[in-house]
Amino acid sequence: MDFGGAEKASLFRRLHHGDRPLVLPNAWDFASAAALAEAGFPAVGTTSLGVAAAAGKADAAGGTRAETVALARALARLPVPVTVDVEGGFSGRPGDVAALAAGLASSGIAGINLEDGRADGTLTPAGDQAAVIAAVKQAAPLMFLNARTDTFWLGAPDLDETLRRARAYAEAGADGIFVPGIAADADIRALLEAVDLPLNVLHLPGTTGYPRLARLGVHRVSTGSLLFRTALRATVAAALDVTGEGDAPSVPSYADVQRLVSDR
Repeated sequence: MDFGGAEKASLFRRLHHGDRPLVLPNAWDFASAAALAEAGFPAVGTTSLGVAAAAGKADAAGGTRAETVALARALARLPVPVTVDVEGGFSGRPGDVAALAAGLASSGIAGINLEDGRADGTLTPAGDQAAVIAAVKQAAPLMFLNARTDTFWLGAPDLDETLRRARAYAEAGADGIFVPGIAADADIRALLEAVDLPLNVLHLPGTTGYPRLARLGVHRVSTGSLLFRTALRATVAAALDVTGEGDAPSVPSYADVQRLVSDR
């Protein structure tokens, strides 16, 4: 059954409070998103790495606003809720990011991922990021704002700073907290106890198994760039299979993909 934008946003919010964590697969174009929806996933996200790399650009550099918006408008046609990775919002000005979010919401997008990591490997000051979050929620109150903090993704993991930022973002109006790279039981429990918001964890093969995350009480498990990177491996393997020569490659890392687009 197809739903309008408000209904999709409401459904997406409810999916974070089910009997088990929402598995959110991340697509990079319309075909991959449509295939995931057809496979039965109740919601689909996008991966900024996949969107950027498909356009020949680096991820997290703030250069894919046009591609992200164009893809989002196409994905709004899907019968399931869609959440869009907008990196840092493609601007440091709260009003600009709020306008972006409002435009996505008006086209039928149910949620966004908004990160505090910067292209230079630093973190946006927590107060500045909280101001952006507050502006977004004022402009698009129905949209599910997943506030991502890169305290574990960039540099050495910092649980105390993670908790401080999670609380600040919750107070600013965030609907969920996303901490990519977090994996230890104790760290996940500390976040769940500190903030009364749905917690999103990135699936890390061999580390953050879904059954364990479900037992801990995680609300959402994202695949991030994994599906896109796995698709790249399958593409090269299939081409090599035609020739009968060469060894099947391994799944490229995030850094491998960044290098592919940056070296050309």
